[in-house]
Amino acid sequence: MTENDTKIDTLVPAWLALPDIAELLDVEVTRVRQLVKEGQLIAVRRGENRALYVPAAFIDGDKVVKGLPGLLTLLRDDGFTVDEMIEWLFTPDPTLPGTPAQALLENRGTEVKRRAQALAV
Repeated sequence: MTENDTKIDTLVPAWLALPDIAELLDVEVTRVRQLVKEGQLIAVRRGENRALYVPAAFIDGDKVVKGLPGLLTLLRDDGFTVDEMIEWLFTPDPTLPGTPAQALLENRGTEVKRRAQALAV
């Protein structure tokens, strides 16, 4: 486990393996891998087997959280790495309030995108 794994683990309350996400979304695991490859979801390798995991907060019932794919594109365009995106999304922001990930789940994506755009300035 790297130092960054530990930091992310303290921020992200729950993780889902790709097969779990496939079950929730009612799609094949290959489709979930495609979502990660396309940048609509982000995943990190975790655990002893270094399997891919996605923060559970990115899945809302049977779909990807509304606004997440566009936000990930914005952060990627700002030069964020996957670890930095996860860290930013799960770090409390008193101006929201809560974390950007919580705000997305609460359908406050516009506020989150505004903050992400300000990072690029």
